[in-house]
Amino acid sequence: MSENEVPTSTAESPDVASGLESFFNNILTPGSSLHTTFLAIVDGTFASLFVILSLLAFLTSGNIHIFALMVIELSLWASVKWFVSELKKLPANNANETEVEEKKDQ
Repeated sequence: MSENEVPTSTAESPDVASGLESFFNNILTPGSSLHTTFLAIVDGTFASLFVILSLLAFLTSGNIHIFALMVIELSLWASVKWFVSELKKLPANNANETEVEEKKDQ
């Protein structure tokens, strides 16, 4: 190998691998569903699916099945947004309170 040649590697760089690992560790930890990055990814995914279904509706000249899928997708997106808003309303120490109440009952 000469001085000007740069060694190439087929493996991912350590920064990319550690970044992906930390991303998945962040998603899989309890309570991560309220993290703003995770919520932005979920919203982006639902928006992308809606765009794809809209394009399919246009390309299929208004196929009723595509519109049904769009309604299902929008309903699922709305239910996820509602569930996350309900999770945000819950106090963080709700699990500790129920344990204390159970001990009092005994």
